[in-house]
Amino acid sequence: MFLIVGLGNPGEKYSKTRHNLGFEVVDEFARKHVGGSAWQMEEKFRSEVIKAIYPQYATSHNLILAKPQTYMNNSGMAISKLVSFFKIAPADLVVIHDELDLPLGHIKLRLGGAAAGHHGVESVIKALGSDKFVRIRLGIGNLASVSGEHKHRAFNAEHFVLESFLPQESSTVKRMIRMSLKALDIFLNKGLDKAQNQFN
Repeated sequence: MFLIVGLGNPGEKYSKTRHNLGFEVVDEFARKHVGGSAWQMEEKFRSEVIKAIYPQYATSHNLILAKPQTYMNNSGMAISKLVSFFKIAPADLVVIHDELDLPLGHIKLRLGGAAAGHHGVESVIKALGSDKFVRIRLGIGNLASVSGEHKHRAFNAEHFVLESFLPQESSTVKRMIRMSLKALDIFLNKGLDKAQNQFN
């Protein structure tokens, strides 16, 4: 069984912001692969959850898709409840999140490692007592790598991640989400090494 978690903040206020890319990816994965299932709020997990079977190629997997409703900085609270209840091995946990340190449109898969300043990932590491889970990191860039209206402002990471993408970034973001779904597909069916070789 795999637990696939998108990180983000609940509520319409945060919808479509840079920090909610993890939510967007799991939403699109659910729409594409488990279209007959709807998100259910599970209070005991503090998360919206879909339980599904993912049949692809010669294999099938039981999946739990989750969107923590604890707000980003407390993501670990929800994920630890899910991991404990479903007895998920660390290597079978996939956390999908935005990443300031990657250029907009780039993705990277990794197993383990530090949070690199991402408070959601930091919360997960602290709650699990381990960093040995898979991450799909989604590049959102930063003020050093974007242009136009951002260019002459002092960089504030907390403000930046809570802003919506600029209209001219829309096509890049959509392409990145498609790449993320493909990477997740390869990971589930062929393993992390194969996915890393293709997308890192």
